[in-house]
Amino acid sequence: MRLVGHEGPWREWQAAMAGERMHHGWILAGRKGSGKMQFALEAAHRLVGGDMDPLSHPDIHVLSHLPATRDDEKKRDEGKPFNLKRNIAVDQIRAMQQRLNTRPTLGDRRAIIIDPADDLEKSASNAVLKSLEEPPQGSFFLLVTHRPGRLLPTIRSRCRIVRFPQLSQEQVEAILAEHAPEADPAARQAAAAASGGSPGAALEFMELDLARLHKAMSRIAHEGDDDFALRGELTMAMGARPDRRRQLAAIDLARAVVAGEMARAQPRSIPALVQAHSSLSQLAAQAPTYNFDPGLLVMEIGGLLASLAASRDTANA
Repeated sequence: MRLVGHEGPWREWQAAMAGERMHHGWILAGRKGSGKMQFALEAAHRLVGGDMDPLSHPDIHVLSHLPATRDDEKKRDEGKPFNLKRNIAVDQIRAMQQRLNTRPTLGDRRAIIIDPADDLEKSASNAVLKSLEEPPQGSFFLLVTHRPGRLLPTIRSRCRIVRFPQLSQEQVEAILAEHAPEADPAARQAAAAASGGSPGAALEFMELDLARLHKAMSRIAHEGDDDFALRGELTMAMGARPDRRRQLAAIDLARAVVAGEMARAQPRSIPALVQAHSSLSQLAAQAPTYNFDPGLLVMEIGGLLASLAASRDTANA
C-alpha cells in the first residue's frame, strides 16, 4: 500500500531504476512517521526482486536499534514490550560489512536499510562511510533519516536525497479517520493539528492519548501561566511516571504547538517563538540519552510555552 505523499519519491525511485546506472547510496529524508521505512522496504524489494516478504528476504538487510539487554531480548522473543538501545552500534555495521564480502543470495543485488541513520554511533557512521566510498558490487544503501543534518557531511555528499513532503492537516485527518474510525473526531483533529504533517506522529498521539496534553499546552501558549496552575494541569496530563516514549512525544507535541503559533504570529513575537522552538529541539536531541526528571521536564516545557504568551502581550503593548 502506498502512503499519501509518496508519489514524488516513487517517481524518483522508479526513474533511477529505469536508468542505465543506479546510484548506490540513498537518503530517505522527512519527518518521523511519514512512512519512510515502509517505502524503504518496498523500494528494496523492487530492487532485489523475488516474491518473499521484504523482512525475511536474504538480500534485504535491515539495521536498527537492538534490544537494550538480554532480558529485553527475551521479552522481544516472548512478544512482550521491551526497551531498545539508544544507538545503532559499530558492531552491527561491521557484521553487515562481513556479509557484503559474499555474493547476494538470490540475484545480483542486495539492499541495506539503516533506520534511523540519525542514531548511528560516531564509529558506526565512519564505518558506513567506508562502505559508501567503496561500495561492493550490487550493494545499495537506503538511509532512513528524520534529521539529515545529523549525518556526516561526507555521507550526505555520497548519497542521493529523496525528500518526503509534510502533509496537510486535512490529509492527516483523513488518514486518521481511515485507521482510527472509532476515535473521537475532536481527538483526531487535535492529533492531526499537533502532528506537524506526520501521519505516524498523529497515530502515536492517538495511541498515547495526548489530546489532554495538547489542550493544556495550547492554553499555556495562549493564556500564559503566571500562577503555575496550567502547568499543574500539564503535569497531571503527562502522568506520574511517564516513560521515555511519552516524554519524547510530549516534546514533539510542544514543538508542534510552537510551530502552529508561528503561522499567525506578529513580527515582534517571532524571536520568542524561535527561541522556544530551538530550546525544545535541544531537549528532543538530549532526551534519548539523558534521564530527565519527568516533573522538571514538564516545568521546562510549560515555561517555554508560557514565554510565548508573555511575548505576545509585550508585542501588543
